[in-house]
Amino acid sequence: MITFPNAKINLGLNITEKRPDGYHNLETIFYPIPVSDALEITPLRKGDGKCLLHQSGLEIAGDPEKNLVVRAYRMLDEELGLPPVEIHLHKRLPSGAGLGGGSADAAFMLKALNETFALQLTDERLEEYAARLGADCAFFIKNRPTYAEGIGNIFSPITLSLQGYQLLLVKPDIFVSTREAFARITPRRPKVSLKEIVTLPIEQWRETMTNDFEESVFPQYPAIGAIKETLYQMGALYAAMSGSGSSVFGLFAPGAVVPPADFGDKAFVFCGRL
Repeated sequence: MITFPNAKINLGLNITEKRPDGYHNLETIFYPIPVSDALEITPLRKGDGKCLLHQSGLEIAGDPEKNLVVRAYRMLDEELGLPPVEIHLHKRLPSGAGLGGGSADAAFMLKALNETFALQLTDERLEEYAARLGADCAFFIKNRPTYAEGIGNIFSPITLSLQGYQLLLVKPDIFVSTREAFARITPRRPKVSLKEIVTLPIEQWRETMTNDFEESVFPQYPAIGAIKETLYQMGALYAAMSGSGSSVFGLFAPGAVVPPADFGDKAFVFCGRL
């Protein structure tokens, strides 16, 4: 079975308070976007073990055994007993981008295993498994526009469609430490929740919707802030950094012709219609 784990962007992100356990509560809007990895699972020949991962595309740092798709398999195998599988993961989504690429891979792995082996797990049960792998993994189970609270793991569905809008996504060759980005944040509750702001016309988002991480990231990495300004100069209706960075996206009106721009040879750039 082959599937295509897609990325997400954060339409705004507010850090509302620091928790006693050291984590932060937040509010954000997750929105799925049409750029993806490729993930395939096939039966594994006898004698090769239980789970064999093949990686291609963008380099994935770290021990393959700790890859989220392997962890997803081993978690279900431990509880439900799965046949051996061979996994082919082609990475197109860059890491450290605020796009949820690893989380998407994990969630789509759970869904693929559920379908391939007829496990009959409900979406709610799959979300429970996904949440054990990462706070935002569960979003990709239902994979639809969502208002998230808590540490990004408490979901409420929202009515929002950006269908037809043009998306320009830029991930520069810059790594942003999530830990460092959080360390420079001063939590505060916004006067108006993102859940209300997102109901406004998209033309008003520029003045009302924020990503709190931009305050800590842009002074450290001016090139990321410059991308946001460039997107507005190009005619974006709304532009923001996604998550804790370093990717930045711009939303353009349906039918708009997005002008070409040079973001550097090493930048990951996607332009397409939502």
